[in-house]
Amino acid sequence: MDQQQRENFLEIRDLYVQYHTDTGLVKAVDGLNLSLAGGETLGLVGETGAGKTTTALAVMQLIASPPGRIAGGSIFLQGENLLKKSKEEQRHIRGGKIAMIFQDPMTSLNPVLPVQEQIAEMIRLHRKADADEVLKKARDMLSLVGIRPERGSEYPHQFSGGMKQRVVIAIALACNPTLLIADEPTTALDVTIQAQVLELMRELRQHFNTSTILISHDLGVVAELCDSVAIMYAGRIVEKADTKNLFRRPLHPYTQGLFRSVPDLTGNVRRLDTIAGLPPDPTNLPPGCCFASRCNIAEPDCSRSRPSMIEGETGHFAACFKLGKRGGV
Repeated sequence: MDQQQRENFLEIRDLYVQYHTDTGLVKAVDGLNLSLAGGETLGLVGETGAGKTTTALAVMQLIASPPGRIAGGSIFLQGENLLKKSKEEQRHIRGGKIAMIFQDPMTSLNPVLPVQEQIAEMIRLHRKADADEVLKKARDMLSLVGIRPERGSEYPHQFSGGMKQRVVIAIALACNPTLLIADEPTTALDVTIQAQVLELMRELRQHFNTSTILISHDLGVVAELCDSVAIMYAGRIVEKADTKNLFRRPLHPYTQGLFRSVPDLTGNVRRLDTIAGLPPDPTNLPPGCCFASRCNIAEPDCSRSRPSMIEGETGHFAACFKLGKRGGV
């Protein structure tokens, strides 16, 4: 992969995803722009309902239609627009080039198939190999994620939650995809198992050199695994920077609010700060900054027009009018 291909590995431009519901048109993703470099791990952070999972499903071409549809935009993977691909081409890309680890391993696995057969199924769909080679590869993948190969003939109910998540990771990586999307991969696990899964993902990232989008609301997990972070709010990216700079000096008022709501083990804080108000109704998004109604530094202009991303520091972007006026928030 040359330098240009590495820098422009994944490009999401002006993406709109909408759902037709009984209560109105839900604008789940509203003009999202995002890029990912080859070999990079990007943390996509935001509260529930921000549009993180919908963005991932759009990349995977798994938006259920109806009621959902991609209403506009483009998604380029290594220079190819995924939205222009045929259904057959999309099936080959899913699993072969792009793989996804879903939130709940309990519902991601087929309860009536041995785990090695579920890994083998992925390999058969995307690679040409005889039955013995496929079985060997499936068992090798189990070994790679820390499960004894002889347990491959067992069923999902015979595994713990952490072991199920390892199986799901093995399935996702079975065909060595170039892009891995991990949607809250540790949410359903206890703290000790979370740490083991995160360490496994770190090791596998180095082993496969796979570009990764890690979806999370846990800033600690993001700090552990990610090279860069994109903050998502009401279907839009409001801030993006490398992890160190974003944690050192968040620029957008929403990001600052997120950090103030995280417990600090070194301080003597009796009560955590909260962000006042609620996110906007996705069926009736405001014309201006979606965070304006909750922002304590908002001005009248903030509610009238939508702010564009401004580079406050080198490589550190935020969508805030105040950043453009004073060079800082």
